[in-house]
Amino acid sequence: MHVSRIGLTALKGTRHTDRASVDLTLDGPVGDRVFCLVDRARGRVVRTVENTSLLRAVVTWEHGVLTAELPAGTASGVPVASGRPLDVDYWGRQVALEEVDGPWAAAFSAHLGHDVVLARGRRGRPSGQFVYGGSVSLVTSSSLDRLREETGTLVADASFRATFTIDTTGGPPDVEDRWAGRRLRLGAAEVEVVGGLPRCALVDRDPVDGSRSSAALSALARYRRSPGGLLFGAHAVVTRAGRVAVSDVCELVGSTASRAAGAGDLSTTAGRG
Repeated sequence: MHVSRIGLTALKGTRHTDRASVDLTLDGPVGDRVFCLVDRARGRVVRTVENTSLLRAVVTWEHGVLTAELPAGTASGVPVASGRPLDVDYWGRQVALEEVDGPWAAAFSAHLGHDVVLARGRRGRPSGQFVYGGSVSLVTSSSLDRLREETGTLVADASFRATFTIDTTGGPPDVEDRWAGRRLRLGAAEVEVVGGLPRCALVDRDPVDGSRSSAALSALARYRRSPGGLLFGAHAVVTRAGRVAVSDVCELVGSTASRAAGAGDLSTTAGRG
């Protein structure tokens, strides 16, 4: 097995972009979902499944500069902590955020057609507050091949917004189901697989423009329905920090006590933005 794709986004919900490599810390992938958008009127983090035009935005976070490329133009600058706290809902969980000053609120409000603000986790708060499940997610090529057979279409792995796509050529479909509670070495890092990851209607959307492009969700409803939702791929927590690059070898290295209790309740079907 080896890593065939690495993807992330600096702003939750915007286009998931390919990376040649990523550094994993115990908190998760460096630079992944550092920021989010908040709908203050509704008191919650903006959900991509309800705002699919976010997939048309490409956001980078490099050397302290946040750049959002939107169809109407580019908003770029150094985010400034406002000191204004935001305590809002993220899929039924309260998260402690801080509003960020800069050009992004106006740019994304115009893009989405309703008022939003940019936010990030408050200082001293645990990272990954607006990450659903473990900080790392995985899909496998054998599972994707099975899904493509079920839909009769070329479902893009980027539609699942996974941190890593693992090439499992020759392996059985849904092989990652068997990895729960086990450690997986990825390049110089290791992760512990917690369990399956529930999916929402976002998987039917084109990962570049947000248009409807497949019937993946209904296919999953036929053959992947479980009490935990429509599961596809897996989520994991980092147990050893290190760099992971495309083409790095992946291997199972043993089993450990599951840390599912610390990774959030996955009993409802929510998307991974």
